[in-house]
Amino acid sequence: MAAPGCFDLEGRVALVTGASSGIGREIAYALADAGAAVVLVARRAEALARACEDIVARRGRAAAVAADLADRTALRDAARRAGACFGPPDILVNAAGVNRRGPILELTDADWDATIAINLTAPFLLANALAPAMLARGWGRIINIASLQSQRAFPMCAPYGASKGGIAQLTRAQAEAFSRDGVTANAIAPGFFATELTAPVAADPARWQRMADRTFAGRNGELHDLRGTAVYLASRASDYVTGQTIFVDGGFSAG
Repeated sequence: MAAPGCFDLEGRVALVTGASSGIGREIAYALADAGAAVVLVARRAEALARACEDIVARRGRAAAVAADLADRTALRDAARRAGACFGPPDILVNAAGVNRRGPILELTDADWDATIAINLTAPFLLANALAPAMLARGWGRIINIASLQSQRAFPMCAPYGASKGGIAQLTRAQAEAFSRDGVTANAIAPGFFATELTAPVAADPARWQRMADRTFAGRNGELHDLRGTAVYLASRASDYVTGQTIFVDGGFSAG
């Protein structure tokens, strides 16, 4: 039987990137509802402010740090500023992402660089910035956002797929490096959810339905479907779970 309160995040501080919309925002809401003070990080200051207002309206605690995570100086400054909000983060959720789509031979250096910078380099640098304080306290959580493309290729998405394959391996490397000192690293691999990144697919009703039909659940994901897994990986309930990529995809990857 799980210990009482093992999903309780009261007293914890979470930093969530990509928290102005989509998966990042939903996870920020879930962690705040579970008791964590949440620092929301993304480029769009106005959208971050609205997300913070939503959390506070639900009696949660939230602060916003606007930053371009592709800029390494801004990224490190954001990590520093985040620690000034509620104290050093115990939980890091790397949910910011971009997907530059196109035929592989037509993608530019800029497409590749922008995708790797946000999807793979930022999670590496943020974890390295925040992990020392977690290790000193003997407890911490790193949660990366992987993808179905962490294990299979989709057309028109080569840089994104490469970055998400890298995220799965980065998660394992972080787990190997940190877990003996109480800091776990895991990844969530969402299936098809309606977000800004999947808009080109969701805009085609027939294609969107084909994706749903390939799941065991018979539907594509709703953002609230990610909440339980996020809280589980952020809490004491997952103390002995590390280095894993958990697919929240309605069974798509198992078919």
